Amino acid sequence: MATAPPSDKTDAAIAPKKSRKKLFIIVGVVLVLLLGLAGGGTLFYMKKKAAAAAEAEAEAETGPAKAVKRDRKLKPTFVSLDLFTVNLADRDADRYAQIQMAFELSDEKATEMVKNFMPVIRNSVLVTLSHKTSAELLEKDGKLKLSSELRREVAKALGMEPPPEEDQTASAPKAKANVLPEDISPVIGVHFSNFIIQ
Repeated sequence: MATAPPSDKTDAAIAPKKSRKKLFIIVGVVLVLLLGLAGGGTLFYMKKKAAAAAEAEAEAETGPAKAVKRDRKLKPTFVSLDLFTVNLADRDADRYAQIQMAFELSDEKATEMVKNFMPVIRNSVLVTLSHKTSAELLEKDGKLKLSSELRREVAKALGMEPPPEEDQTASAPKAKANVLPEDISPVIGVHFSNFIIQ
């Protein structure tokens, strides 16, 4: 009977050690979960911030997307171009694109002018496309940027570049400082009907 009391003391001494172990394990698991959540939240925030910075940079390069206001009473005017097949500027592999597009014109009078300059316009489009990589063209922003560049190139091909500022005399009213070729072009939109990259 003398042996029974010491076993009660050892059980009592062991019980707090087990409960402390459980407590440390639970606290450890909670800390690991909190650190994981904090790390995930930080990663999410940084990715979101990087995406916003990339979007702002793309907008700064191409300018904000302008909504074209259309008069619903007027019939839209389009000029379709033949299919373009062009080698892309990828360095790691031979890639090419097949792109078909149509130009949306400001009015019917512009149709004849665009058709008269079609060889020059096709050349400008081919040169612009051949300087693109597949990575640039696969993204939506890349296609929007390409559309803007093509409008600018068509305006240049039609000879519709704004006059240089140094040629203006003091008596002549100053032109808008930021007049871009695409702002004075009859092409108000470039619409892709076929866009394949291989």
